Amino acid sequence: EPQELRARAAISLGPVLERADTDGFEDPDDVPINERTFRNIQDSMKKLYLDNSTPKEVRRRILEASVRAPEAWHQNAIENAYSSGDNEWMLTAVFSMHWVRGFDDQILLALKSDDPEIHLEAVIAAGNWELDAAWPHIVELVKEAHTPKPLLLAAISAVGSIRPAEAGEILADLGDSDDEEIFEAAIEAMAQSEIDSGEEDDEEDE
Repeated sequence: EPQELRARAAISLGPVLERADTDGFEDPDDVPINERTFRNIQDSMKKLYLDNSTPKEVRRRILEASVRAPEAWHQNAIENAYSSGDNEWMLTAVFSMHWVRGFDDQILLALKSDDPEIHLEAVIAAGNWELDAAWPHIVELVKEAHTPKPLLLAAISAVGSIRPAEAGEILADLGDSDDEEIFEAAIEAMAQSEIDSGEEDDEEDE
């Protein structure tokens, strides 16, 4: 099929792979595909990704989709993509770091990227893994008046994940924002941070 259609087909499988990986296969009614189909998809994606004759765009989308159900081969694939020096591959790599552990140093480096898309994905990844070393940078983005809106929304979410106990103070002003998306993101992050802080306190008490 045409390259664009193949790429779209690959990335479209990402959500179902994530759902299957998260829910498991103990109750077939809870998962939209069975384990055999899941395995066939992942095996096919791996084979096509490792085939260098597969078009670049298709390989990128395969990696971005398949990492939502992480496997051992993804580690090397992400490392190679990030170190390629190709901005498109680096973007795919940082996006993939949302789901695969072990890339804290690369995420911190990507936070300094001049590429706005790579920067955005790095902020999301830092929040997802609660990367404390990213805290000063994330807070700066939240407080900076000229932070682009998509980046600001990602930073708001990351603040609530990285240091939930401090999120309320950092995000308080944004809770009064006239922008509905920013307001809702700040309120949601603060609410989640209160839950997370409460859970941490319970663990300490135990």
